[in-house]
Amino acid sequence: MTIHSSTRTSPQRKVRWMAALAAVLVSATGFVASPVSAKVPKATIVEAAWLEANLNNPKVRIIEVSTDPGVYEKGHIPNAVNFRWHTEFVDPVNRDIASREQFQKTVRAAGINKDTQVVLYGDKNNWFAAWGVWIFRTYGHEKVSILNGGRDKWVKDGRALSPIVPAAAAGNFVAAPANRNLRAFLPDVVKIAKKEDRTTKLVDIRSPDEFSGKLFAAPGFQELAIRAGHIPGAQNIPWSSAVSPDGTFRPAAELKSIYSAKGIDGKKKVTVYCRIGERAAHTWFVLSEILGYEVKLYDGSWTEYGNAVGVPIANPTGTVWGKG
Repeated sequence: MTIHSSTRTSPQRKVRWMAALAAVLVSATGFVASPVSAKVPKATIVEAAWLEANLNNPKVRIIEVSTDPGVYEKGHIPNAVNFRWHTEFVDPVNRDIASREQFQKTVRAAGINKDTQVVLYGDKNNWFAAWGVWIFRTYGHEKVSILNGGRDKWVKDGRALSPIVPAAAAGNFVAAPANRNLRAFLPDVVKIAKKEDRTTKLVDIRSPDEFSGKLFAAPGFQELAIRAGHIPGAQNIPWSSAVSPDGTFRPAAELKSIYSAKGIDGKKKVTVYCRIGERAAHTWFVLSEILGYEVKLYDGSWTEYGNAVGVPIANPTGTVWGKG
């Protein structure tokens, strides 16, 4: 394509000329200076039959990320390595995700290369497997998937487990700088709560009793906040809304309907949270990777927000710490 211009160009024609030139450059390079162009490809969902056929594929690395200790050791998907969410994916001292250097070292030790297809799965409907996908996406890995139905469905279907821990040569995975477009922090969320940011919607994926303030945390969970309730303005859509009875993700059309009924339709940005971030990672995967919405995970979640000083809280039940 050739662009012609005269020696005497009006301001209007100059603007049109520059716009046309920009279009040519975009066409030639494929680059657009926008957040969308810089995004890493979305994660995908793989089915058990596909994974079973690729257990020995050298281009595939399987990672189990289970909540309960000892589950991996009792038997895991053949050739799967074990990532513990509380050490491999987070900083063991500071409350933060694993650093770029720490994560790169861990991933390389698992034999993962830049072009490896990483497949994550775990117990509890893939809570922490989804968290793992979020971390891999945060650090720029382009080929990452989650096993539909996770560990529970694999076992219920009678598929093979193995006690053997696979050995792997060190990989050449390179972690990119953390993608801040995937993560929300306390100041970001406070702006939404105070309606200073009207471009983002909040989704609280905890149970209705946690959301209303009736419970400080779901039974069996140790991490607590000293305030009950939710972040003002949040919509309560429990993470389990996205799961079919067999533990797999509901079809995309059904998911879209479920969330749009609560005003989450992709027209505005979304931030999701729960208690410590693990259940919200599941909803992040649904909204971001399946439906393609612009979504951040607030991994500080309620244990940070509910313990913070001076932030607004909605507590419909009126539950007060130390009473009752």
